[in-house]
Amino acid sequence: MQTAQTSIIRDFAEITKMRLSVSVVFSSIAGYLLGAETVSITSLLLLAIGGYLMVGASNAYNQIIEKDLDVLMHRTRNRPIPAGRMTVNTAFIIATVFTILGIGVLYSINPKTAMFGAISIFMYVSLYTPLKTKTPLSVFVGAFPGAIPFMLGWVAATGNFGIEAGTLFMIQFFWQFPHFWAIGWFLYTDYKRGGFFMLPTGKQDKGTAVQVVLYTIWTVLVSLIPAFGVTGKFYITPVSAVFVGLIGIWFLLAALKLYKQKTESAAKKLMLVSVSYITLLQIIYVLDKFIR
Repeated sequence: MQTAQTSIIRDFAEITKMRLSVSVVFSSIAGYLLGAETVSITSLLLLAIGGYLMVGASNAYNQIIEKDLDVLMHRTRNRPIPAGRMTVNTAFIIATVFTILGIGVLYSINPKTAMFGAISIFMYVSLYTPLKTKTPLSVFVGAFPGAIPFMLGWVAATGNFGIEAGTLFMIQFFWQFPHFWAIGWFLYTDYKRGGFFMLPTGKQDKGTAVQVVLYTIWTVLVSLIPAFGVTGKFYITPVSAVFVGLIGIWFLLAALKLYKQKTESAAKKLMLVSVSYITLLQIIYVLDKFIR
């Protein structure tokens, strides 16, 4: 039987989307390791804590705004607010405290890191969230805050936003499209109940599948740019480029499978492959730096 204490912990984890927040923190840490000349454990910890607070705040604000729509969807109706286990006021306090603490922690690393963290929260909450029920372009808008964490790590390590951080941003920016369209495809019916427009054509059709493939190709090509020595201090060796290319082919094959089959199971597989792809990509980049 679940105790009141475990219920509170579970609801806290759910309002801040702990699993998603941890994956975002992973991206930031990867970016930091790529940018750092000397790794500071203190800075890494601050980045992890600050990153988690910022993502947690965004998710809590998001669930406050969408509470009435979450009730309509199977996957979200048991969230703390729509299920009645947490009040809007409590969620708002959590979101506000997380925002203030998150910006403060990131500022202690350097001001630019705090600035990008604040931009991420603003775009996610004020632009992406309300646009989800208005236009499929919400995915394009949401790709901006979604792409910030990877490059945020580089900015935290160097204090600068240059070609290197821009490349990291671009990789994760393009990756967002096949990833979120795959989710939008296999959750199409549930999203429809909530009035969300997540697919580029608004349908599970050939047009959407073509765009998924095209953006997957862009993601794979952009991820190989560091192998050509045109992205400043951020570069990878030919051996690592081969591995990046191989996981890119794997990613593309999953996208082509969706194009061919146009099924929810193919979309789910693509979503899982996309998550594995970006994680493996970041690991390859980091290992390349420290092994070469």
